[in-house]
Amino acid sequence: MARYLTPAKIGLLALIELYVEETVPNDAIIPVLSFLTSHILDSDLQSTMASTPGAANRWGRAERTIGLVVAVKDFEDLLLPFPAVDRLPGRRLWDRFLEKLWGIDSLDALQTFFSRQPRVLARTREELRRMTELGEEPPSGILLARNSPLGAFVRKAVLEFTRLQFHHSAELWKAFVKYRQPTVSYWRRRNPQCGRLSFDSVLMEGQHEWGSFTDVIAVTAYGGILMDEEDGALPVSTDDVESLLEFQIDQIQKYGARVPAEIKAKFHAMLRDSHVVPSLSHYLNFSDAWRSGDYPSAFDYLHRYFDYTMQNRDRLFYHYALMNLAIVQSDFGCHKEAMATMLETISTARENKDNTCLNFCLNWFYHFGRAHPDLVQDLEANSMIGSGKEALAFLRAKAKETGMLVLRSSALLSEAKLNMANGESIAGAMEHLVRSSHIIVERNMKSLFGSQLSVATSLWDRLGLSYLSTMTSEVFLRVHAAGACFDDELKMVCRLAGTLAGKGKYNEAFAKLEDGIDKNSLRAAKPNQYWHLYRGLVKLRRDLHHNDLDTAETLLAQLLQIGPEELDPDVVFIIDSLHIEALIRRKDFDAAYEKIERLIAKFRDDHRDLSLRIRLLLAKAHLFDCMGRPERGFSITMRAASLAWRARLLTLLWQAVGALANILNAMGEFPAAVQLVEAALPRSMESENAFNTGMLYSILADARMGQAGRAGKAKQAMTAMGETTGAAAAAASLMNNKRTELFTKAHEALECAFNHFSAAEDLEKQCGTLAKKATLMKVLGDHARAEEYAARYMALKEADLVGRAF
Repeated sequence: MARYLTPAKIGLLALIELYVEETVPNDAIIPVLSFLTSHILDSDLQSTMASTPGAANRWGRAERTIGLVVAVKDFEDLLLPFPAVDRLPGRRLWDRFLEKLWGIDSLDALQTFFSRQPRVLARTREELRRMTELGEEPPSGILLARNSPLGAFVRKAVLEFTRLQFHHSAELWKAFVKYRQPTVSYWRRRNPQCGRLSFDSVLMEGQHEWGSFTDVIAVTAYGGILMDEEDGALPVSTDDVESLLEFQIDQIQKYGARVPAEIKAKFHAMLRDSHVVPSLSHYLNFSDAWRSGDYPSAFDYLHRYFDYTMQNRDRLFYHYALMNLAIVQSDFGCHKEAMATMLETISTARENKDNTCLNFCLNWFYHFGRAHPDLVQDLEANSMIGSGKEALAFLRAKAKETGMLVLRSSALLSEAKLNMANGESIAGAMEHLVRSSHIIVERNMKSLFGSQLSVATSLWDRLGLSYLSTMTSEVFLRVHAAGACFDDELKMVCRLAGTLAGKGKYNEAFAKLEDGIDKNSLRAAKPNQYWHLYRGLVKLRRDLHHNDLDTAETLLAQLLQIGPEELDPDVVFIIDSLHIEALIRRKDFDAAYEKIERLIAKFRDDHRDLSLRIRLLLAKAHLFDCMGRPERGFSITMRAASLAWRARLLTLLWQAVGALANILNAMGEFPAAVQLVEAALPRSMESENAFNTGMLYSILADARMGQAGRAGKAKQAMTAMGETTGAAAAAASLMNNKRTELFTKAHEALECAFNHFSAAEDLEKQCGTLAKKATLMKVLGDHARAEEYAARYMALKEADLVGRAF
């Protein structure tokens, strides 16, 4: 394997010559320069100019690099559409390029080609002084600055060629002949004088002298190239391999996706003939095994990589090996081992005074402690920097000192999340969010847009502004997803799917999960698990609303088998809350009560997110309501409402208000219940949760019915007293009109509740609402409509039974 020069680089040098000689037409200048810079520099201008950026375009640079190394067709695709600058009929820029390539017709011509390359460079002051002394005119036309990207490439190529030994030069020449060979048919059509041996002028000139031995000499010199035998060796250099390795590792670390199978196969074909395997290939294999969920292979490749690197660098990178090991152990659920390894990493980085590694490890340890508080309780008690706010303030100060803007922005986002989790000032959280956003936008840190907008989405959700949350998620997916980590993109898509499921649009939610995700990115183990898990959660919620408890319990059994250490804490809570709902629907109140109490005690000890504790309090109040004793949940509901109001968790506040109104209905305080629900309903509709809004309308209908019942009792009392005065009759008539009006309002509320329950596809609540409407019509004496509602009730029940049967 060559160190730097390959046939593809000779083609790039020939293309640079065409540009400098001004033989490139004006309309081809920008495409040619973009092509050159994309293959010479690390930046990828072609993907930046692409009209379809995104996950599918991320690996375009690797595909183009491999394609250019393997075949000359990329040059043809670039140059064939453009005419030659002399505008001769039928002549294309591709023809001028082939003239350059076929002009190199021997090893000596290759030497001459490289010896004339310095002519394309601008002359130094010393060279210009000498030319003046000799009376020579300085060169004119396009010249490349020696320090420009193209000039540096030309200088390095010439230097590398002068360093080559003779047999390496001969190998480069034979590789070039093989690389150029696919163009021979086109070249012969354009140049009929081109003979069978025109690829080598030495053979052409010597065939008259050698006669029949010419073919023997050609086969001896070129081997199977002349007989179209594939030897499997690709004309690739160590520089190309290392560049591709660095690119693939950068893509994996930046976006969290695995290398596509096609690129992986092509890259292994490039490495097949290498006698020396670059150490970075072990790290690439480690990253791929880690993303694929193969823990033993990831562990093995990680040890291989750092074994090779530390032979030359002693212990300078020992703590980086430990850091990678801790992250891998955490991803595979070995949290205690990960914590011990990371503590050793912090100690070693402090000894080596590596502030970059130390700050990263401290930031990782903070997030690890938030996810697994039970493992770090003793450490936080003895820590000098404290926990929570103190740790983040320390990280932010250190990041500012060392100029680590990514860490500083991440610390600000973590402070915003901590403020919201503890139920503190929304203004404080917004301040941290804006400061982080300023750093991200000012420095154009595209990879952090996902984290920043994710926190913003959480903030809008907590304030009950679902439409702003949805808009923020859509903005991220349409604008910033191409440059963000795939984990952020996946969580945004799942969040949108959850919002759609909350509206009862389950088919759209599944379509979002299916169509909004890049399939290659889902080859990674953790994202694939998260995606399947979220699909299962959406399906479980739909089955619970459809009252298909058997299917729901089957799904729950599968979800509960996954250990909590393998999942995000928020996902674990969603599973637990759906399990509680399933138990309540099964009327297994004892098991539901025990699970709620166990979770409340656990969250209280771990100081978890306040919103999770409020949800558990509301679930407990709902349990008491389902048991027929809603009054027992009065103090719990008041506490939940107080906490939600203090933390400005408005979505939970409206649920707490609804639960409190339901308790007031049970206590006979119907006017107070009506006031509460009417105040909460408009804001609840902003949250776009159909089920919660339907519950508020149902509670409002119950309160109206209670008021109507009291009005009816008052009328009966007046009638029983036998008062026949005009004032008494007017009061009785007024009370009757009021009762009829309340019944009408109750019916309207029930109709709205039924519409929202229908949107949420909750069969049980739909049946309950139809039963209430039928009862109301009977009270009003409208038996026809009562029978209609009863028939609809039975149809829903039968549809439920048929659906479960299938």
